[in-house]
Amino acid sequence: MNILILGSGGREHAMAWAVKQNPKCDRLIVAPGNAGIAQIAETPGLDILEGDAIAVFAAENAVDLVLVGPEAPLAAGVADTLRAAGLVVLGPSAAAARLESSKSFTKAICDAASAPTAAYARFVDAAAAHAYVVAQGAPIVIKADGLAAGKGVTVAMSEDDAHAALDDMFGGAFGAAGAEVVIEEFMTGEEASFFCLVDGEEVLPIGTAQDHKRAHDGDEGPNTGGMGAYSPAPVLSDSVAQKALDEIVRPTMAVLARQGTPFRGILYVGLMIEDGQPRLVEYNVRLGDPEAQVLMMRLGGQALDLFQACAEGRLGEVAPAWADDHALTVVMAAEGYPGSYEKGSEIKGLDRLPEDSFAMTFHAGTAEADGRILAAGGRVLSVTGRGATLQEARDRAYDLAGAIDWPGGFFRSDIGWRAL
Repeated sequence: MNILILGSGGREHAMAWAVKQNPKCDRLIVAPGNAGIAQIAETPGLDILEGDAIAVFAAENAVDLVLVGPEAPLAAGVADTLRAAGLVVLGPSAAAARLESSKSFTKAICDAASAPTAAYARFVDAAAAHAYVVAQGAPIVIKADGLAAGKGVTVAMSEDDAHAALDDMFGGAFGAAGAEVVIEEFMTGEEASFFCLVDGEEVLPIGTAQDHKRAHDGDEGPNTGGMGAYSPAPVLSDSVAQKALDEIVRPTMAVLARQGTPFRGILYVGLMIEDGQPRLVEYNVRLGDPEAQVLMMRLGGQALDLFQACAEGRLGEVAPAWADDHALTVVMAAEGYPGSYEKGSEIKGLDRLPEDSFAMTFHAGTAEADGRILAAGGRVLSVTGRGATLQEARDRAYDLAGAIDWPGGFFRSDIGWRAL
């Protein structure tokens, strides 16, 4: 098979690495890719938001399967364009992708599905939103309605923080994504991520994970796109996962299907779990990052079989074969992230690291120049270990992090603390 993956981050490197393990993969293309992906795949400079150009490229290169990594092309309708061109695609339509691209849309779907989630209100007027915060008090959660690269959510522990977040959103900090704001009840419990494949009819769970959103040890500092993750998530037991399927995922998928926009792709289900009861925090319409890194390490080459079956509407024919193992990833980020940070610092020592099914360094924001690997983003590397126990996986990941010579970077030293 000739396989095209769209994207350039750690998620796409992990997907590419797993797909490459499958003997069905003859040719692997990742566009636009990054310095690490370029070591295992072709990386043409395609614009992943230009569906027509991607369709032409795929036809010219006899692509058999397209895997869409990030949310932006899905929200822009790239999967629709590719399907209309006759391609087999893993990724939902733009209409179904509103589960991630519009918080208010998701809330309305949850209401229709009677799916347990946080109480909420929607606002397009700043004064009304500020008044609501005063009436509700803190803690409270402020969300930009649209896509904001994982940074449009503020868990405000004080009213002052909530008002500041509203000022940012209505002041244009997130562009059009913040023109409408959803304010939610603060839910207590333990957060975890539940991943499913959905082919429009069948729903197939493919793993659980737990990530660490705060920038610094002890869950201190600002929210980020994720500073590390591990899989499986102990809090997401079989019984809790079944409740999430029965009470949240399947009812939501049924509402979408009734509305004429069936979901086909990867569904990320963010859950808050308290006393064994899951409630929905958010949906994403693709693999999480850095959760993808631990899931792909555990799934390996079978990920391609699962992705292909989903894209072809054959989920009923497959199921993941899990080993009794664990994986943990540690994100190495540029100093200053998630605020302002410098690009271009050199990362040394990567060529001396092991790369196998138990230890992998996935690139996120990297570039290559004259044989050197340079930092080119906020989250730059995801060092990932796999083992028979979570402690073993953690030790491998931190051994990798310690062997990398990058003075311009930092990482948390406590990934996995909840489970350990």
